[in-house]
Amino acid sequence: MSRATTAEHVAQTGFTVHTRGRGFSEITEKVAEIVSASGIHTGIAHVFTAHTSCSLIICENADPAVRGDLERWLARAVPDGDSIFEHDAEGPDDMPAHIRSILTGVSLTLPVHGGKAQLGTWQGVFLWEHRVDPHQRKVTVTVLGH
Repeated sequence: MSRATTAEHVAQTGFTVHTRGRGFSEITEKVAEIVSASGIHTGIAHVFTAHTSCSLIICENADPAVRGDLERWLARAVPDGDSIFEHDAEGPDDMPAHIRSILTGVSLTLPVHGGKAQLGTWQGVFLWEHRVDPHQRKVTVTVLGH
């Protein structure tokens, strides 16, 4: 049985997102720049944030009402200050932010083709801050392929 082999390459870059508090920061262009600069033509891009109270999502990027609806829905599902939460060391939004992060996830994987991250026409990559106060969030993009 013959096996095709290709040389794999890995590129990794990090950046910081300065949030304004709860809400969305679009990072689509930054991720696209990193993928393009990686020199990788075909592969995957893994996007990760090393935090427990924000998340990464792929979402509709044309109508901001979609993100507003998501925020309102999640606020209803996981309200700040709910009496069932024991963990509130950093305030009433502390445990809800952790739950929101777990539910929505801290990493994404995007296909790379033609040296570009493949997203649909109306898709954008967003860091979703779940804390009320502003934070500095670190994001790492790892591009693997050839």
